[in-house]
Amino acid sequence: MVKVLPVHFGTLKSFPKLDARFDLPAAKLTVSGFNRLPLSQKFPPLSLKVSATGEKISVLGDWTQESSLQFCDESPVSIELKSICSELEFDKAITDAEKRNEPVIIVWMANWCRNYIYLKPQLERLAADYYPRLQFYCIDVNMVPHKLVVRAGLAKMPAIQLWKDSKKQDEVIGLYKAYLVVNDVQKMIERELTGE
Repeated sequence: MVKVLPVHFGTLKSFPKLDARFDLPAAKLTVSGFNRLPLSQKFPPLSLKVSATGEKISVLGDWTQESSLQFCDESPVSIELKSICSELEFDKAITDAEKRNEPVIIVWMANWCRNYIYLKPQLERLAADYYPRLQFYCIDVNMVPHKLVVRAGLAKMPAIQLWKDSKKQDEVIGLYKAYLVVNDVQKMIERELTGE
């Protein structure tokens, strides 16, 4: 990861002249002196990437599509939750997971639910962590028949349920901070995968 660090706060720092477009007026600046500089002199233009490692400062130049960074890991960062809109689709998802002898995660939500809005991106990252061995689905309770909601035993939302062998095995209710909910979901998944 490249971090842009134009000034080391709290001490005096010298900067060599990097480029005519990025020139600090004094060789050494205190933090308060740095804060009085116009924004254009505090930071290099966006077209320049400045990498500071220890005392070394280097300009990397323009970052174009042709020279973008290559990553060794090709796994996705996040995976969109697959949407289920009917009881038939729900049954198919459960049956497919049963055939593979794997659990499936079902997220019961409503698009207007604020807790779900905060939780969704973190659940998508969690889905990427378990991809492809575990499938994540979401069901909007306003879009499916009420009998499916009753069948799932849904009492509160958002609810994250783990289903295996056509039965609900465990559930986490997402009524608290998103990172805590995701931790509980991850523990729930690990318990199931390790057989505890």
